[in-house]
Amino acid sequence: MATSNNWTKEQAKLAFHLYCQLPFGKLHKGNREVIRLAQAIGRTPSAVAMKLVNFASLDPAITSTGRKGLDGASSLDREVWAEFHSDWERLAVECEMLRREIDPTQIADEADELLVPEDFIGETRRVVTEQRIKQSFFRRAVLSSYGGRCCMSGVSESRLLIASHIVPWCKDKQNRLNPSNGLCLSAIHDRAFDKGLITLSDDFKVIVSEVLKRREDVLVQTVFLPLDGRAIALPERFAPDPVFIARHRSEEFVDNRKAA
Repeated sequence: MATSNNWTKEQAKLAFHLYCQLPFGKLHKGNREVIRLAQAIGRTPSAVAMKLVNFASLDPAITSTGRKGLDGASSLDREVWAEFHSDWERLAVECEMLRREIDPTQIADEADELLVPEDFIGETRRVVTEQRIKQSFFRRAVLSSYGGRCCMSGVSESRLLIASHIVPWCKDKQNRLNPSNGLCLSAIHDRAFDKGLITLSDDFKVIVSEVLKRREDVLVQTVFLPLDGRAIALPERFAPDPVFIARHRSEEFVDNRKAA
């Protein structure tokens, strides 16, 4: 990809795409993915790392804690930030396809979930590929934001972690891939949240349903009841949107559904 002193919009999009998927503490020039993107777009690792930190300076979840990045975000950075937030699905797929185009060797390094069976052809192959790209982007963005730990239990075994949607996938197409519509949860906490057996308050404290409180199961008593009223661990970036939290509480939480 040809380059000049000024970043192109495509380069900035690819940088933001990577920013979303790397833990905040790994936005540096020595990171393997930073180096690889820099080589692909004709920039130095230092320049790419600086661009990532500039994007961090636009993230309220980061700036609210006093970590202001380099305060060097450009008008192009702001434009890319806004464009992603208005259409996560399109841009996640667009950037992944562009990344593969400029760095074909990276396809061999993809995780198994991105691989599509060889007997899938044509439109079916395209749809499955895009679906897996979207799932992978959302998972990486959410898990990296939460430091690879369940925000309720602290579990850090990646094979037990789910990038859980706050507002269900089927109910809000625009925010399906929005990391602020995600929580990093263990499989059992994800299941309980998905079924509306637990939810969150406006100040991000766990609310356990009366359904669970009435259960005498040892697992419920030891895993879920101690969470009631406890604040979740908030992510380093892409904090859960209070609007999505309120929707989950009003539309998915079983206590409120019964009352309705």
